[in-house]
Amino acid sequence: MSAFSREGLIEQLEYEGFSAADATFAVDSITVDWNVQAAKSAQDYLEMSGFSRSGLIEQLVYEGFTPAQAEYGVAAAGL
Repeated sequence: MSAFSREGLIEQLEYEGFSAADATFAVDSITVDWNVQAAKSAQDYLEMSGFSRSGLIEQLVYEGFTPAQAEYGVAAAGL
């Protein structure tokens, strides 16, 4: 399974046909360490392609992680 940001998971659920309200409620009802998800996502990106530290942070923010989560994820992935 892919790692998602909070916003990314809500968008995915909406794409799958859930209303924005239902998707948001579902995501807010689960316990998730978004920093861990950012780290997993960063590692996945590094396995696919080369990124600079700043480039990977930008990518993670684009994917819906907060800047702090992106920083954590990139550091945890070794950049």
